[in-house]
Amino acid sequence: MNQLVFIQDNQVITDSLTIAGMFGKGHDNVLRDIRKQIEFAGEEFSLLNFEESNYESRGKQYPKFNLTEEAFALVVFSYNTKEAVQTKIKFIQEFKRMKEFIQKQEQQGQDPVELALQASLKNYQEIKTIKGEVIEVKETVQTLVDTMRIDGNQEAQIRKRANEAVMEAVGGKDANAYKQLSKQVFSAFWRDFKNHFQIPRYGDLPRSRFAEGIKFISMWQPNTSLRMDITTCNGQGQLKLVQ
Repeated sequence: MNQLVFIQDNQVITDSLTIAGMFGKGHDNVLRDIRKQIEFAGEEFSLLNFEESNYESRGKQYPKFNLTEEAFALVVFSYNTKEAVQTKIKFIQEFKRMKEFIQKQEQQGQDPVELALQASLKNYQEIKTIKGEVIEVKETVQTLVDTMRIDGNQEAQIRKRANEAVMEAVGGKDANAYKQLSKQVFSAFWRDFKNHFQIPRYGDLPRSRFAEGIKFISMWQPNTSLRMDITTCNGQGQLKLVQ
């Protein structure tokens, strides 16, 4: 069996190429189905569950999507031939197996990479008896541990807090600004977050700076121009209600 799901940044995903191959559909058709569901699902769900990327074929770049289990279920919901249902079962089983694998690793209390680094340090200490060398290796390992990226649970907390911050900024889901400006505000937040920590994506936040990331979210506000747009937009919504 081809690999159906993958672990990326401690999150279990599949992609549009895999879906197309397993369900016997053209990749363009799968992309069309995905974009349709993104339109229907809305900005909040789509930002968390669909990630557009590219793949190379014959020296050219083509679009594809990475999908969480929730996004996968949404896209393939209408694929209901007997063969498609059996394929969906295989995907579901693989998502479950991969998630259990990640949970098992997290229940051990330490990142697998961290465990490997500590094992290497222990072996080195048994071989090397010179105190100065042992101290140097400990410092190197500690540096590596401090720069490790946040795990899956911490990523989920960042996403949840970020959603709450954006919702508060626009005035809630019922606000006029949510309907008209939520995409712009979400983009502004993630841009500010990545710029502040100087990372390409929020999942690359160092584990040692997780608490700082939570604090950043709690203090974040849109810039003055965007706040004015939100206020104007919500004011228009209230005016319509009065009329």
